[in-house]
Amino acid sequence: MARGSILILVIWAFILRVSMSHSRFLRAHPYGVFDDMPRIPAHPDNGAAWITGASSGIGAALAGELHSRGWSVVLSARSESSLNELAARLGDRAMAVPCDVTDKASIATAAAQIRSRFHRIGLVVSNAGVYEPFEGQNFDADLFRKTIDVNLGGAALLAEAVLPEMARNKEGHFHIVSSATGFGGMPTCSAYGASKAGLINMAECLKLEMNRFNVGISISTPGFVDTPAQADTPFPKPFMIQPSEAAINIANAVERGGFETTFPRRFTWILKAIYALPRPLYLPIVRRFTGWNKPVKPKDLA
Repeated sequence: MARGSILILVIWAFILRVSMSHSRFLRAHPYGVFDDMPRIPAHPDNGAAWITGASSGIGAALAGELHSRGWSVVLSARSESSLNELAARLGDRAMAVPCDVTDKASIATAAAQIRSRFHRIGLVVSNAGVYEPFEGQNFDADLFRKTIDVNLGGAALLAEAVLPEMARNKEGHFHIVSSATGFGGMPTCSAYGASKAGLINMAECLKLEMNRFNVGISISTPGFVDTPAQADTPFPKPFMIQPSEAAINIANAVERGGFETTFPRRFTWILKAIYALPRPLYLPIVRRFTGWNKPVKPKDLA
């Protein structure tokens, strides 16, 4: 790497370190001197917490974490048996409602079931997602559409099912689980990264629109979390955390009512700094980090 690139990285790291040293101020004033958007915390008294993608990984861990904090939790995914096992393990105040986040009717039916038992939905965590890795030389438009449909389209159908009622009631909180992959491009992530970047943009738009209705909008952008999907990631995964740690971060975030939580910060803040670099610097750094600077092998064209 050229010396100039290294110098810019050092300067960027210094700026990042200074920013993190003011994290107490940032936690209290998430929008800085322009902080006219009050925090809207999620609270168990506002209704049940509905979590999609709850059969395993972050979703299952978050269900347990919120339940331990006094929330009534609703677990949704397509795997009915896994949901029933988790709901039985949690016991009282837990309900399994299988649904397909790509099916509008399925989402509407699930929402009606939840309201029938708990009357109100106070928190929605849009967590359902898929990671289908492929590279440009083997581009798969079907996998691309599937990823967008589940990850981004699923969040849209959930928003349609709950946000109008939250706006009318002037309470509630909608949380989107995105990814640090949404900050910028990574190899094998053209579909996954695009969906996660779309979720970040969606959350920012909703935050601007729903704040005046006293409806909380927030997003989490985790780094690498030890879930089954990560087994398919073909590059280094530094600072990987367990789903239980991710769940604590998300639960804390929605109960504080801020906009974005990113974790582990020792990794994601570095990523943010790298992604903010000019693309002629950013792209070579990512290429080297992921190992995509190596010569093409015959198997790469298979």
